[in-house]
Amino acid sequence: MIIPPEKLTEEVLKALVEAYIMREGTDYGYTELSLEDKVELLLPKVFTGEVLICYDEESETVNLLNKSDHHTMAGSL
Repeated sequence: MIIPPEKLTEEVLKALVEAYIMREGTDYGYTELSLEDKVELLLPKVFTGEVLICYDEESETVNLLNKSDHHTMAGSL
């Protein structure tokens, strides 16, 4: 299930984005960025729909997925 970012409080949304960044160890190129900088880069993508907030009812977990990755996974089900 896709969760619209507008349905979450600012605090919850930021916590989800921070947890994703810390868990995934995302790489932003040659320049080392702070967690706050990475959040500022990723958060707008959540609001534009480029990155989706996905809730898995079976495992009761939330994850962030690129829109293209979500469509690939949905097509394989």
